[in-house]
Amino acid sequence: MTLCLRNRQRDCPIDLRRLRRVLRFALERSFGVSDYELCFHFVPAREMARVNEEFLDHMGPTDVITFNHNEVFRGGQTGSLRYSRLETCATGRPVSGDASLHGEIFICLEVALAQAREFRTSWPEEVVRYCVHGLLHLRGYDDVRAADRRKMKREEDRIVNELGQHFAVARLKRARLK
Repeated sequence: MTLCLRNRQRDCPIDLRRLRRVLRFALERSFGVSDYELCFHFVPAREMARVNEEFLDHMGPTDVITFNHNEVFRGGQTGSLRYSRLETCATGRPVSGDASLHGEIFICLEVALAQAREFRTSWPEEVVRYCVHGLLHLRGYDDVRAADRRKMKREEDRIVNELGQHFAVARLKRARLK
């Protein structure tokens, strides 16, 4: 079990130790996963825009980009992994059981700040939501079609609410050092 958190942004001082506890709880209790190798990258808008353009051919930053590194998505290639956003999952169905999760999730904190203002929530709550959203993509959930998006949103809300009952998510905001 590997859970890597990389903070490469300075807009939001995030308590990575607390977030690691939240994510481990989510993985083990909410997702029922015991085998995972994950890295969450918290990046500025410029880096997210670069990743978005390079791998997805979309311009500008976005909230979450998920790359799946599971064996079933390597496509028989040797050497380098084939990166694929799980929104184009081969089966189109969520993975069930204790499937392993191997991937990277990029999260843009500048987008989280803007979305928090728009939806009248806090950026730490948005970050947790984005983490859950990325994990759902790794489990096979898709949000391209409206019906799939509604199903994914219901599951996302359920897990985020469950995490909110066990953790003070607002405490993920770390005090700035002077």
